[in-house]
Amino acid sequence: MARTGTTTDVLIVGAGPVGLSAAGELRRHGVRCRLVDRLPARLPYAKAVGIQPRTLELWDRMGLVRAVLEAAVPMRGQLTYVNGREVARLDLELPPEVPYGFAALPQYETERLLEEYAAGRGTVIERGTELLGFDQDPDGVTARLRTASGAAEELRVRYLVGCDGAHSVVRKTLGLPFEGGAFPEAYMLGDVVAETDWDVPPGYALRSEHRADDGSTDDVLVCIPLPGAGRYRMSMRVPPDLAAPARTGEAPDGVEHGLAGGDGPDLSRLQAVVDRLAPRPVRLSGLRWSSVFRISHRIAGRYGAGRVFVAGDAAHIHPPTGAQGMNTGVQDAVNLAWKLALVVRGEAGSALLGSYDAERRPVGEEVVGRTVRHATRGFESDPDDRRTLILREAQLLVGYREGPLSGVPYGPLDAPQPGDRAPDCTGLTTPIAAQPLRLLDVLRGRPGHVVLLFGADAAALAGAAADARRAWGDPLRPLTVLAVLPRGAGGPAAPPPAGVPAYRDADGEFDRLYAPDGAAGFVVRPDGQLAARFPLGGTTAALSGYLRALSARPA
Repeated sequence: MARTGTTTDVLIVGAGPVGLSAAGELRRHGVRCRLVDRLPARLPYAKAVGIQPRTLELWDRMGLVRAVLEAAVPMRGQLTYVNGREVARLDLELPPEVPYGFAALPQYETERLLEEYAAGRGTVIERGTELLGFDQDPDGVTARLRTASGAAEELRVRYLVGCDGAHSVVRKTLGLPFEGGAFPEAYMLGDVVAETDWDVPPGYALRSEHRADDGSTDDVLVCIPLPGAGRYRMSMRVPPDLAAPARTGEAPDGVEHGLAGGDGPDLSRLQAVVDRLAPRPVRLSGLRWSSVFRISHRIAGRYGAGRVFVAGDAAHIHPPTGAQGMNTGVQDAVNLAWKLALVVRGEAGSALLGSYDAERRPVGEEVVGRTVRHATRGFESDPDDRRTLILREAQLLVGYREGPLSGVPYGPLDAPQPGDRAPDCTGLTTPIAAQPLRLLDVLRGRPGHVVLLFGADAAALAGAAADARRAWGDPLRPLTVLAVLPRGAGGPAAPPPAGVPAYRDADGEFDRLYAPDGAAGFVVRPDGQLAARFPLGGTTAALSGYLRALSARPA
């Protein structure tokens, strides 16, 4: 067996959207990583399709979003039919300050774009390379790999991240419980074209059910739009002759989830269901691929142990309702990556990594419960009002107010507080830029934390900026300090502070969305969540307290 020393910082196992996001973010933060996947090539399946607005915001900060927008199609809503009659229409409308809407993109295209992003930063997928096992000790992880050539390799790394799916070798080797259950039904999935006489509005998904006299659903068809004229990913229940164990299989690890092996259903099978359930007749053609799949709902008892972590389907699986799974996994990866980067670079203590489970596992629990409820009882069963429902599906309400890194609330509790998503806003101007900028434009590409100081007193802003830099201490730990000046309100505009890049809140949007309640400061984490909110005079205390929460080494 070939043996190596510690040749990289992080080994990522699994090169789906979650593993690729982890690799891209780690490289963006300057961390070396290797990315291995046992498959010889990317799978040509549109498994995960929906991309949520929050994921697009994260990809914007990474510098990836433009490529995604050019490849994806918009998701505008869903029509629901029961026994041939339209019973609900869900329009995916978001507040105007949210920069991105809902999108649809086949998983193989998402993986292609993420793979190009990671490769551009120095990490290429090592395909055909399988993790056989690993051991860890206080100083690192020893991983045993089998490469595409069949050669054995022993690799020493500082950390290992398992993004290797529902049947995760990493999770099993750690011995993490994966409690939950499975839906009894099997489904079939196909990527097809609905001929142009179909009148489903562009950008709308279709859900059509047949309900028996007792109210139970005994037949269902779900159609999600894909890029390409008339192309949809269609899913439906499997007829009895295709649902035999020989087709779907009993998973060796007891986790019945994902696509089955073997040949998928042919076009006539899909057409038969469409003939029964489509609200109006439509002919299918252009079958690219099809498969049978099963759905489980499970969550890992912990998201890691020691120097090894799990993310994405390795940590949580659930129904595809609402396109929550891949997006939740991408956010797992982004949350973990910036914390690993600080620890690997020696800018924070290893205790910081415990906040990954503390922050992300409650999110996973909520997503699993919500998607099971929506899959069994529909969106109409949701207790939230329509606006809250859509914001939650967009993953814009994900927050960590109760997490170990969130500082003391300050100001109105209904305003963005530590742990919440940092809202985007429009109307930020400078004397040079001809057009106003969004806050996301200002944050794009910045790998570290950002301090936003709001106020009209130039001297107070300059003093707070100096306090922030002193409290932050380590000049090698990335920190950007920016000032946001209020609009003039009819009087003279506030002057910019000396030595601090400044933007003017020309439309008052920052003031409206952040509700600073006077001169105030905000710390934005690398994952776009607020870390702290404080009065301008309390900058030193707020930054020092946050550094203690990071368990950072003293300056």
